Amino acid sequence: MLVLPITLTIAGAAALVNIWIAYRVGQMRGLHKVSIGDGGAQPLIARMRAHSNFVEYTPFFLILLGLVEMARGSPAWLWAVGIVFLLARIAHVFGMDRPPGNRVRTLGMMVSAFVLLGLAIYAITIPYLERVRPESITYAIRHGDVRSAETG
Repeated sequence: MLVLPITLTIAGAAALVNIWIAYRVGQMRGLHKVSIGDGGAQPLIARMRAHSNFVEYTPFFLILLGLVEMARGSPAWLWAVGIVFLLARIAHVFGMDRPPGNRVRTLGMMVSAFVLLGLAIYAITIPYLERVRPESITYAIRHGDVRSAETG
């Protein structure tokens, strides 16, 4: 069985962060008495965008993290990358509560983007960094796992 401890841990933490961000949106909805949409309330719009932005970036990050972990094992730098990404996303959330152009938001956004870019570039290069490439891949299928068309 393949277990990806880094990806599982960071994905679990990301889910908790997502719940926290959604809770913050709910708080703002209650404060502005808006149940659907944004009601034109700028603080609510900012929190909704922070939540949406988290949901837009995090799946790509987790997919890349998992694939790199599968391809290269679990070095300490993957732990660091996962933690830095989550801290950057949290900084972005707090930055969205401040007026536009603040350093917290900018730092969170830039660090997130650079971490994602670095993982993406590394993921693209992994297959080409291998010195020995298999000529072909053989898949084994156990007899009990295969159903014929007649037996359905």
